[in-house]
Amino acid sequence: MSAHRENIAVYPGTFDPITNGHFDLIERGARMFDKVVIAVAASPGKHPSLDLDTRIALAQSVCASLPNVSVIGFSTLLTTMMHEQGATIILRGLRAVSDFEYELQLANMNRAQNPELESVFLTPAVENSYISSTIVREIAKLGGDISPLVHPQVAEALRKHYTT
Repeated sequence: MSAHRENIAVYPGTFDPITNGHFDLIERGARMFDKVVIAVAASPGKHPSLDLDTRIALAQSVCASLPNVSVIGFSTLLTTMMHEQGATIILRGLRAVSDFEYELQLANMNRAQNPELESVFLTPAVENSYISSTIVREIAKLGGDISPLVHPQVAEALRKHYTT
């Protein structure tokens, strides 16, 4: 009898900040897979507004109710981190057709580096389909109400970030 191999999915991203759209995909992924690892990328080239530790802490707070979800930071190749986590599934979200071409390119590149990796794409719930971290940051920067778009702790962190 063969041992059950855990289906571990990694949801990589900058999560600057984590939004309700991200959480929607994480929650659904947590029902589909044995374990979901939220992999918060350092992404210094993107110049994130929030530092890595803050982004990790916010993701941990938002996902605290999901027992099979963990959060890590990483600054290596995704395929290297996947190997370290024992994961073979990359979870990604597609908001619009415009996301597909880029995501297909990434999926093919990741599979070229490690043929055992599979990418799984989920679309957000309709009410989250327009949310992006970029839009959330811009609204927060200008003092707008982001409470319908993010967890209350994220809204508070951004309010503090942009008023200090």
